[in-house]
Amino acid sequence: MRTLLIFCCFSVFTLISSCKDKTDSATGPKGEQVQEESANTSESDTTSKSILFFGDSLTAGYGLDDPEDAYPALIQQKLDSLNLKYTAINAGVSGETTAGGKNRISWVLKQNVDIFVLELGANDGLRGIPLSETRQNLQAIIDTVHTKNPDTQIVLAGMQLPPNLGQEYTAGFKKIFPELAEKNNAKLIPFLLTNVAGIPDLNQQDGIHPTVKGHKIVTQNVWDILAPMVKK
Repeated sequence: MRTLLIFCCFSVFTLISSCKDKTDSATGPKGEQVQEESANTSESDTTSKSILFFGDSLTAGYGLDDPEDAYPALIQQKLDSLNLKYTAINAGVSGETTAGGKNRISWVLKQNVDIFVLELGANDGLRGIPLSETRQNLQAIIDTVHTKNPDTQIVLAGMQLPPNLGQEYTAGFKKIFPELAEKNNAKLIPFLLTNVAGIPDLNQQDGIHPTVKGHKIVTQNVWDILAPMVKK
């Protein structure tokens, strides 16, 4: 599937994480039929829009046997089932922080993006990175996206932290996402892991990364926000 091919392009980045984790060359006979098929493919490519999922291990599908079970690929299935001409691109990197995302965003934006789903921040929180730094990095990523293409629609995935990190820190962390969404006129997924976080049967043994079943629920959390945007 399209998401798997594009996902593999980003796998080289996974060496930066603590959670380590074909281009088909088809040649046919020369002639009018091959030229016609090439023209049809080119036309299809130009009419298809893109949704780029820019995130960490939650987006990359860390711990899953098949990256096609991660929520970006499941979003692609929903798009295809509705015959919506969008390509879902999985640009998730396990272990990514907002600082890491800020450093690689320009490279990722070499391709045109119609909808940009920003899912970063959880690793910042787990590492106790200052909230001001996380906020600034997320804003820098948003600014870079809008500089590249002001028409790109941004969706910000809200994240929350376990209470053992301190009430003041966790409360401040949670506020970052809705405040940035409002400031930048972005759509907000209130909490990416709603109905998944803290439920053993829906998470892997580490208690952090969703299982296949968990990703199906995450997919619905994301789709609830994306659906009105792609069905326009």
